[in-house]
Amino acid sequence: MQFPILSVIVFAPLVVAVLMLLMKPERKTEIRVTALAAAVFDLVLSAWVFYQVSVHPSLEYQFTEKYSWLPQLGISYHVGVDGISTPLVLLTGIVMFTGVLISWGIDDRPREFFAFLFLLAGGVFGVFVSLDLFMLFFFYEIAVFPMYLLIAIWGWKVTREYAAMKLTLYLFIGSVFALVGGLAMYFTNYQMHGVLTFDMLELEKAGFSTSFQYLWFMPVFMGFAVLGGIFPFHNWSPDGHVAAPTAVSMFHAGVLMKLGAFAALRVGIMLMPEGAKQWGWLIFGLAMVNVVYGAFIAMIQTDLKYVIGFSSVSHMGLVSLGFATLTREGMTGASMQMFSHGVMTALFFAAVGMVYDRAHTRQIPELGGMVKPLPWVAIAFIIGGLVSMGMPGFSGFVAEFPIFMGVWKTQWLAAVIASLSIVITAAYVLLAIRRAFFGDVPAQLEGHIGSISVLDKVALVTLCLIMITLGMFPNLMVPMVSQGVQNVMRLLGGA
Repeated sequence: MQFPILSVIVFAPLVVAVLMLLMKPERKTEIRVTALAAAVFDLVLSAWVFYQVSVHPSLEYQFTEKYSWLPQLGISYHVGVDGISTPLVLLTGIVMFTGVLISWGIDDRPREFFAFLFLLAGGVFGVFVSLDLFMLFFFYEIAVFPMYLLIAIWGWKVTREYAAMKLTLYLFIGSVFALVGGLAMYFTNYQMHGVLTFDMLELEKAGFSTSFQYLWFMPVFMGFAVLGGIFPFHNWSPDGHVAAPTAVSMFHAGVLMKLGAFAALRVGIMLMPEGAKQWGWLIFGLAMVNVVYGAFIAMIQTDLKYVIGFSSVSHMGLVSLGFATLTREGMTGASMQMFSHGVMTALFFAAVGMVYDRAHTRQIPELGGMVKPLPWVAIAFIIGGLVSMGMPGFSGFVAEFPIFMGVWKTQWLAAVIASLSIVITAAYVLLAIRRAFFGDVPAQLEGHIGSISVLDKVALVTLCLIMITLGMFPNLMVPMVSQGVQNVMRLLGGA
């Protein structure tokens, strides 16, 4: 019997969250050390899974575990990873580790903060490895619930209650639509085959009728895609980014938005491929709006966090666009983009958080010359900007180029329109860098900006190195992702 490594990855943060809540609140240093040790543990296991996954084309899911939990209802604990979910498990480990480092200085109830953060991480890990539809929804709700508390309690005082409630309502309403679609698949499969099962590998073989897929694909896909920030259900996202504390913004943009895109692919496209072919044009159109509109709105923001928030809407639009092409290139690029964008936004929000903690403002007109007191932050932000612009040699290029190839194959004019976002992204990134980090330090900030800690530097260097390494050596991940995409293409009938 193989070691249940995926179960350990999923449940370790949940167990540690409970243990931290049992610790005395005044033992803040021990709580922080416990959080860091648990984050390192999960990162090492995630990296081990990434390293060990085979890219052999005959292997679909690996490290699988299956235990019958409620056989009367067809519910089982069934987990496994493929070429698409494995990088996302690693991404969660990376963001979890760097998020703990960035949050080291939190002094307001760190016990509860880290406990809720780890509860969120456990839910995210669970979604990425679930092969049972019931368990996927179970972990999905676990991932969404702590976000409300983390933003409402530790967030930016100006908008935290509004943003937390807005985010929670959007995501819960979306998940209800997706859940209804999931139950429709469950009961229809029972009527067709006389078997009650939530197992997604069984539901892939169910052979749902074309009319059923036409009817239920959009509620399922869009229900999950709300969390992926798809237009017009995206406007919870920038508000949530801005109100959240730094580590939560990193989780929010880095992995939570990927959760929505991944579930939309896993449950929507893979279980109802005919529905995806039927409605692909609509998703394609909405994602196009995401990409171009998000970039234009980001350009006119004056708050650094809002710039990155709307940038995330634009870049996540590229993920939806890649999926909507239903081509091998588009799917591969979208899967790579989920990883690249996750690391990039974690870096962006970490850098902005460090600036805000020292300057007490995120307003670009009130900043300037930050490269002098905060050179590490400036370099990290510039590297994040180069990734965002899709510069060759960085992970953004490796991800975005295949997406545009897939879009061109589907509709060349759409590729031309979507490429506008590259120009606009370059404009707002370069403007933000010039205005916030170069020029003269404002008189009111002169001499008041302290340097960042060693832990902050470790977090920034870790995130930067990952994006540069992936950009220089894309074969570290592309063959794995291609193997996962091959399974999606098989379900689509080689579309």
